Amino acid sequence: MIRPWWIGALAISLLAGCGSTPPAPEREVVAPTASGDSPVIGPRWQLILLGTDERWEGAEPAWFEAESGRGGWRLTGSDGCRRLEANLALDDGNRIVIEGLDSGPDCGGAPQAPRVAEMMQAAHRYLIDHDRLVFFGRDSRVLGGFRRR
Repeated sequence: MIRPWWIGALAISLLAGCGSTPPAPEREVVAPTASGDSPVIGPRWQLILLGTDERWEGAEPAWFEAESGRGGWRLTGSDGCRRLEANLALDDGNRIVIEGLDSGPDCGGAPQAPRVAEMMQAAHRYLIDHDRLVFFGRDSRVLGGFRRR
């Protein structure tokens, strides 16, 4: 005689096997590249917001430009106090990578200046809407906003 608890255990194990899902396929990692027709390349972008609501208050504007440079794209600009230089990579998925950001020695003339470099280094994606450019972090948090000049 087959014991009823064996039938129940067999039924549960069969149902458990049917309920499992296959592992999600791994996403292909695409190396960031830059396209000359990207709207980020060319114009000067002037910082207007840090985060979502903190207006830039420096005496000098913080800005950047992206252009062709030594072996790739270069970002040059100012944090409102010092000159900024970095390597830049963009891809078709609106991903942005700013590496090797050199902002020189610290200066006390613009209290928000150090945060400009932090924002640029943390930028992961961007969105352009008309004359506005917004940087987003890896967690989709708004890092800052720029206006085309």
